[in-house]
Amino acid sequence: MRATRERPLRILHAHSTFSLGGKEARAARLMNAFGDTAEHAILSAMPGALGARDAIDPAIAVDFPVDAPSLQGRPELARYLALADYMRRFDLVLSYNWGAMDVVMAHRLFRATRDLPPLVHHEDGFNEDESVRRDWKRNLFRRIALKSADALVVPSQTLARIARREWRAAERLHVIANGIATERYAAAARPGAIPGFARRDGDVVIGTVAGLRAVKNLPLLVAALARLPDHVRLVIVGEGPERAAIVQAARDHGVEARVALPGFLPDPWRYFSTFDIFSLSSLSEQAPISLIEAMAAGLPVAACDVGDVRAMLPVGQSGFIAPPRDAEALARALSPLVDDAALRGKLGKANQGHARDHFDEAAMIAAYARLYDRALGDDAAFVSQL
Repeated sequence: MRATRERPLRILHAHSTFSLGGKEARAARLMNAFGDTAEHAILSAMPGALGARDAIDPAIAVDFPVDAPSLQGRPELARYLALADYMRRFDLVLSYNWGAMDVVMAHRLFRATRDLPPLVHHEDGFNEDESVRRDWKRNLFRRIALKSADALVVPSQTLARIARREWRAAERLHVIANGIATERYAAAARPGAIPGFARRDGDVVIGTVAGLRAVKNLPLLVAALARLPDHVRLVIVGEGPERAAIVQAARDHGVEARVALPGFLPDPWRYFSTFDIFSLSSLSEQAPISLIEAMAAGLPVAACDVGDVRAMLPVGQSGFIAPPRDAEALARALSPLVDDAALRGKLGKANQGHARDHFDEAAMIAAYARLYDRALGDDAAFVSQL
């Protein structure tokens, strides 16, 4: 049964994880923007990983079902049939990343025979196991499963090239840049915005925001810090399994007193301007939201050359881009920003204007509304809600 305008659309979200990261924050912002147009059910392939639920407006109708088939398991026909039958309860299925690809395969196998709703798949990047080269078996699986998807949406040109070449999904591919509420980031951070961290006179503060996972390669950023003067400090906002490795790297390099790990902090616009410089040391990125946040906050950026990072910055900033896995090169990219406050201000101002022009969330929300309405056909409702 498909939706009519007499009741809200029913949307199933199948996530690889619903811990608060870039894709989960974006999904929550879209749910908030669409308001009472839809009711949402959210599944996570990691059932306990639901931290992003706090980013959803309390007024939004959202459920975390316990009766749904698991997104994890062997690729068996009976399991795919159970997933397909569960999808029949909804008007639209939105799947996210490799961890939800079994939902896409179930849709591929049973769309016609079980009268399944349209499906839009979102790919935002890879963990360290596919950061350099995709697994050929996973690529084959993606090629087959995505054939019945109404759309495949990615946030970066790097991922778009992979989707065309490796997944052969050009005919259903859409590129929608990530966006944020850029104006929010213009405000100065209040003292104490980062718990346990206080600036000292003369400090230059490098900041980054990331899940503490191996793919973020944060020990490399610690190693780069060790090559910079003693008045330079590093704040890493986030939580995850690599925390101990980062602490150990700081000890090994003798900079433990210069590294702060405050954990996960909500509302990043409240603390971004605590930093003087933003840096990324990742092994793999696509179009990182944290980079957009840094630009919107008026920060200069020094980062590793991964994904669309180079293309996302204004023209003329290639001198602040370093090869991945090279701590010495990242330190060299950071060094002129550490030494020159006027340069930091000039680049930060250019970055802020660029973010407002190219990465504001209003354009992103409108693009997703058009995409979902196209998939829904006669049941389209999202554009009219904006």
